Amino acid sequence: MAEPPSPDPSPDTVDVPLRWSDMDAYGHVNNVQFLRLLEDARVTAFERWFGKDLLDHGVLVTRHEIEYLAPLPFRHAPVAVDLWCTRVTAAAFDLAYDVRDPDGVGDLHYARAATGLVVYDFTRAAPRRLAADERDVLTARLAPAPAFRWRRP
Repeated sequence: MAEPPSPDPSPDTVDVPLRWSDMDAYGHVNNVQFLRLLEDARVTAFERWFGKDLLDHGVLVTRHEIEYLAPLPFRHAPVAVDLWCTRVTAAAFDLAYDVRDPDGVGDLHYARAATGLVVYDFTRAAPRRLAADERDVLTARLAPAPAFRWRRP
């Protein structure tokens, strides 16, 4: 049996390109397009973390939460999406994100977000339990959830 991955609570960073069609009438990336940015980062991270197996076996989104921090104007430079795991249960896990300027482009943060996910068996049409190796990968990436401004006392 392979050794579980060493804990690495530092976020994984994925550079995600912007598309011209992401822009709205105000000249910045539309709020709903942020979900696509998160999805693109998540799919890339899952491939890095698990190989293609996790997506091949099924993962469904159960919820999203986004706090917008600054308007993101369209540009040719990508955005950096930092992501990490904040919670792992028997069949589900939560991810957190920070959408920001990539190194060398600027120092703005545009959004923080969280996504709930459940691993899913499409053959049975039901959630399944995380396999031990999947749990190990996620547990190694555990770090605190983002501090959303509206939750602060």
